[in-house]
Amino acid sequence: MLQNVEQKEIHPMNGMIMLILNTVGLVVSVGMTIVGGFLLGQSNQILGGILLIVGLILIVVFSILYRGLRVVGPNEALVLTLFGKYYGTILKEGYYYVNPFASYNNPIYSLVSGNRSKIENNDKSTVIPDITPKKTVSLKSITLNNGTQKVNDVLGNPIIIGAVVIWKVADPTKAVFNVDNYAEFLSIQTDSTIRNIARQYPYDDLESEDDNTNEKTLRSSSLEIANDMKAELIERVQVAGLDIEEVRITHLAYSEEIAASMLQRQQASAVIAAKQKIVDGAVGMVKMAIDKLGEDEIVVLDEERKAAMVSNLLVVLCANKDTQPVVNSGSIY
Repeated sequence: MLQNVEQKEIHPMNGMIMLILNTVGLVVSVGMTIVGGFLLGQSNQILGGILLIVGLILIVVFSILYRGLRVVGPNEALVLTLFGKYYGTILKEGYYYVNPFASYNNPIYSLVSGNRSKIENNDKSTVIPDITPKKTVSLKSITLNNGTQKVNDVLGNPIIIGAVVIWKVADPTKAVFNVDNYAEFLSIQTDSTIRNIARQYPYDDLESEDDNTNEKTLRSSSLEIANDMKAELIERVQVAGLDIEEVRITHLAYSEEIAASMLQRQQASAVIAAKQKIVDGAVGMVKMAIDKLGEDEIVVLDEERKAAMVSNLLVVLCANKDTQPVVNSGSIY
């Protein structure tokens, strides 16, 4: 069972003051060692031996005390443990002094340091988060570009989709202790979220003739679907103390194996829609022409002549090429 660690902010003493005191103590210890060594060569060997031993011990002690100095930059946090137990978290920038036996905890720094040899050898199998490795945990907003992945939409069509996530560490203590590597954890959860949301919607609504349809599609409702991804991703990474600020779909296309077929289908749909508008317009123009001729009594047409006129006008208006006029000087009968 996962044990959630509650964050405890600590306010250590000023590091500059401790640096000065520790340096003075180290100088005094060195002086005691030198005086003790000088007295050993004289008649007072007991006092010289005591000063020498105490001086050496103090040199070791003050050297160890230097390990307690810690620097925390703006928008950074330092998570500390002491002998395997959670010690506290420093959330404000500054120069501090903490228990010299307290150790920092940042999985990003440990991962990069442990795989530095593989990085230098360009080992692509090693997953290294795109974060500057530091002993402190960064609280700044970070952009995660998780690349692209192939998924199936709700109709089973393979598509290529990619998204960018803007995120930051909201609770550094949870980020360090609740998951093994919070950056890699976020990357995996992002992949899973994109796949889960993308398969709930079609890439495009090719069957609908209404441009104002309310059905969501990946192509026409990318903003709403990105918000759905954000909501689900927030729930997934809450355990790691991460805050998801924004999710944006950056790449969306049919997969290569069906891209050509889908393009032809879209072109056919566009041609059919264009033809429908042309025919509707042509019929309206023909009706208007016949009604106008009848109203103004320019020419009286019987049903057969009307049919011939309708046929000729539709051919002229619906043709893809320019028509060649033919002058009929005789009768149609």
